Amino acid sequence: MILLTVFFQAALLLWFFGCIRSYYIGKRILVEGMGIKSAEFIMFCLYSIGLICYYLLQPFGKWILFSVLTFWFIVQFFCHWFYTIFGAGRKKIQGYNDCFRDTIRLFPMSEKRLIPDLYHIVLHILILINITLCL
Repeated sequence: MILLTVFFQAALLLWFFGCIRSYYIGKRILVEGMGIKSAEFIMFCLYSIGLICYYLLQPFGKWILFSVLTFWFIVQFFCHWFYTIFGAGRKKIQGYNDCFRDTIRLFPMSEKRLIPDLYHIVLHILILINITLCL
């Protein structure tokens, strides 16, 4: 179980690093990095601190990491899935689609709902797996 936990923690760390530094698959954008002067970098630092606490401050560290991951998932839910499930206004959908226009998608963009791209779908799955494994 420890190896599985380490694997998924590292996978999330590497996957989310794409929000700091862009990742491409061939000529297609998986995720466009926002750099170190971004909210994404702050979340990357919080997750990194959570991981350090997880390994150095047991048993309390797991609750720190759990809190960081839960906060992160709630933010991601309200930035993406809330609008996928309940819909959004035309301006919100247009802004979202413009922001993620060139990214790789499993499902096509919609004019009625936000449809997360491949990067965000995998990111959210990795966050949920890590929430489960850190306990």
